[in-house]
Amino acid sequence: MIENTPANPLDTREPLEQKPTEVVIVRPDAVTLTGERLSHFVGISANTTGAKGISMNLVIIPPGGIAEPHFHPEHETAIYLLKGRVEVCYGQGLQHCKVCEAGDFVFTPPGVPHQPRNLSATEPVYALAARNDPDEQEKVVSYDPMLES
Repeated sequence: MIENTPANPLDTREPLEQKPTEVVIVRPDAVTLTGERLSHFVGISANTTGAKGISMNLVIIPPGGIAEPHFHPEHETAIYLLKGRVEVCYGQGLQHCKVCEAGDFVFTPPGVPHQPRNLSATEPVYALAARNDPDEQEKVVSYDPMLES
């Protein structure tokens, strides 16, 4: 649900025509599938708030879920893990792995291949993700770790 204000018309799928002049509240009520095949709820984006340089979404990794290996060629990503444990494999051939837990902040620079995996077979992972790209769909490039391992 989106709060209706003059800077936030009811139809949030259309880009805002004007610069926001008020605080905008976004209450997402529909899940979207990302390019990495993870569910997320769009929060802050160019379309929902008129943001010019940032987006922020709630990402959900289902029990046992794993994202497609990928990288973001141009934008930085910052994640705060709200609930759950994730193993993130990254780098050339995805050879490096780190475990992240609820309360951790995770930074992924542009161009670094990575693949997050929910370590629980029964509980979903909830993460707040922000990036310096205001589009709702992030720009992702598929990555095949077998080509570089």
